[in-house]
Amino acid sequence: MNDLQDKVVLVTGASTGIGAAVAQEFGRRGASVVVHYFSSRDAANSVAGQIDATGQRVLAVQGDLRHTRDCEALVAETVKKFGRIDVLVNNAGALVKRVPVTDMTDEIFEDVVNLNVRSVLMCTRYAVPHMPQGASIINLTSVAARSGGGPGSSLYAGSKGFVSTITKGLAKELIPRRIRVNAVAPGVITTPFHEKFTTAQQLEAMMASIPMGRLGTAQECVGAFLYLASNALSGYVTGQIIEVNGGQYMP
Repeated sequence: MNDLQDKVVLVTGASTGIGAAVAQEFGRRGASVVVHYFSSRDAANSVAGQIDATGQRVLAVQGDLRHTRDCEALVAETVKKFGRIDVLVNNAGALVKRVPVTDMTDEIFEDVVNLNVRSVLMCTRYAVPHMPQGASIINLTSVAARSGGGPGSSLYAGSKGFVSTITKGLAKELIPRRIRVNAVAPGVITTPFHEKFTTAQQLEAMMASIPMGRLGTAQECVGAFLYLASNALSGYVTGQIIEVNGGQYMP
């Protein structure tokens, strides 16, 4: 994967979990990396420090990607530092709160949709003009987009369904620019996401539905991102969703 060297990679939501693992691995592969974070400043600085220790250029940028202005500012900071964006990883997102539809509030709706949908569209909107031919956009969707999600997460699942669909639409729209757009759909991965939103009993039930008989790790998701970012490996791949779920869902 020598073609990842000297690429400029922007990873949203890169302070913990899958985003952190992806950002660190791009750094190890010789890329310059922008580590975006919202509230986890110390964790983001730790990720950035590990990348810096490899000798690669790195920048940590704070932003609340529920707001268009912060998406624009994140891209502007990236371009100011590195001049372009070769790979955009739209990883930022969250379930926010498990809630049945009868208890849904406007505030929860807006938080979930803005974080999982607006951030993807607006970061892409502002990044594309600064992406050269051969660039790649990788969105993070979820197995929930296929299954409808677990208890109290139907809105989250729907927002990820949007991400899966818009990935295909953007792939068609941006191919004249020679920009590829794909997505990664993790299954049940042991990250702070599930530590915050899922009980031990719920995790046990989820694990029972996984043919591999175990939960996945953030590091086991990284290879899919590297593959999709590499023109040498996936130059003829666009509009696709790579499922990383231990066999939990087989399209």
